[in-house]
Amino acid sequence: MTLADVDHRARRSAVAAALPDDVDGVLITNGANVRYLTGFSGSHGAVLIAAGGRSVLATDGRYLERASAEAPGIECLQARRAGTALVEHARTVEIARLGFEPGDVSVAAFDGLAAAADGIELVRAPRVVEEQRAVKDAAEVAAITRACEITARAFEAVIDELRMGVTEREIARLLIAAMQDRGAAGPAFDAIVAFGPHSAIPHHEPTDRPLARGDLVKLDFGASYEGYCADMTRTVVLGPAADWQREIHGEVADLQAGLRTAAAQSSLPRDLDAAMRERLDRLGRPTLHGLGHGLGLEIHEDPFLTEDSPAPALQAGTVFTIEPGVYLAGRGGVRIEDTLVVQESGQPRVLTEATRALIEV
Repeated sequence: MTLADVDHRARRSAVAAALPDDVDGVLITNGANVRYLTGFSGSHGAVLIAAGGRSVLATDGRYLERASAEAPGIECLQARRAGTALVEHARTVEIARLGFEPGDVSVAAFDGLAAAADGIELVRAPRVVEEQRAVKDAAEVAAITRACEITARAFEAVIDELRMGVTEREIARLLIAAMQDRGAAGPAFDAIVAFGPHSAIPHHEPTDRPLARGDLVKLDFGASYEGYCADMTRTVVLGPAADWQREIHGEVADLQAGLRTAAAQSSLPRDLDAAMRERLDRLGRPTLHGLGHGLGLEIHEDPFLTEDSPAPALQAGTVFTIEPGVYLAGRGGVRIEDTLVVQESGQPRVLTEATRALIEV
């Protein structure tokens, strides 16, 4: 199954069926949700889904041809203000209570929707699309798998470019080129390239700092393939590793391996995060971020593996990351991250297959 075979009409029907009884339709403005429900990948668009399943896509004149090619199975409305136009359209199909995506609509945008509503009650819609997206179908898993393969091969290529004097920004650019050379549309997100003490900063932004002998090198990056994301982190060292570097790398490697195995069907995301925190506490290490997150059309999406996550248990088709880290401020840090999918057997499968060893470049 490929993405070309996806039944977007069935996805929209599933969203309509999941709406509360007192909501007559939902306005979808989040770009990733629009793409998921229609196939349309333009940067300007919105979808109206009525409770009965009838749907309308709105976009402006710049994207009409793309919408026709990518979303042939849905009525398309040309409008410069897509959301507003669909609220006005909702009045013609007897929608009295219309849900909107509160996480995507700004106060100013809501004011515009409210002005167009003219008697329609606007209500906060539940996150039905995000919940549906959390479980990937075979075509989505295939796209993410390819993105992960590209990412792993790019890592292997860029390792050979690590040498004294190269800067974080130069390696970040080389990562993008290596992914594109192997078939990626581009990066799924801005890469984290962190040398030496910078590796202790979980979300460091690349600088012109040159690589020095003895530096830990943390690389967190991922490819985008057919709209789907990959995410992987590896940590290596330039030259022989010091004892403290081997110690924290071993701690993270052991923890990550155990959590990869534990992240099976029926596991609760918050319980997996709690297991990481408990282990880091026993090691006397600070916990600076959650264990992981889902990914797909967006690099961060449901489910989130955090201590307060309301996400339900993992199930077959759930794609997520496992990324514990140990960070010693002013010295360096180690994070090891993989993208995994829960298989039909209930067991997790790693999609980012690249060595996790502490390579001494």
